[in-house]
Amino acid sequence: MLSDSPDRFHRPNPLPRTDTFTCVRCGLTVTTLDPAGNRRNHCPSCLHSRHVRDAVEGGPSTCRSRMSPIAIAVLRTGDWMVIHRCTRCDELTSSPVSPDDNQLILMRMAVRPLAQPPFPLEAFGDL
Repeated sequence: MLSDSPDRFHRPNPLPRTDTFTCVRCGLTVTTLDPAGNRRNHCPSCLHSRHVRDAVEGGPSTCRSRMSPIAIAVLRTGDWMVIHRCTRCDELTSSPVSPDDNQLILMRMAVRPLAQPPFPLEAFGDL
């Protein structure tokens, strides 16, 4: 005898749904899940994204402009975050680095403060 249980009709999908988006800068078609299965919101090739969340309000943003990667932040846990700035409204956001993100761009952003300090490097010669 069959039961009229809702479980009989609605079985959860064991695989998460994978959507895609098109990068606003380079045009690459990107999956919303990275290789580790985590959600991503930026292009792994150029690291740009679209301003879709309002960081202050927590809801959707009406800006929809391009978010440029500007820096790397390292959390106490050792996890790296990409810091983005909106090219229209200057809002800052962060998102976790994905395993397939462009390593060259990540390293360029990480060493930029050391390569371009706000003071002359010759100052270290007098110490």
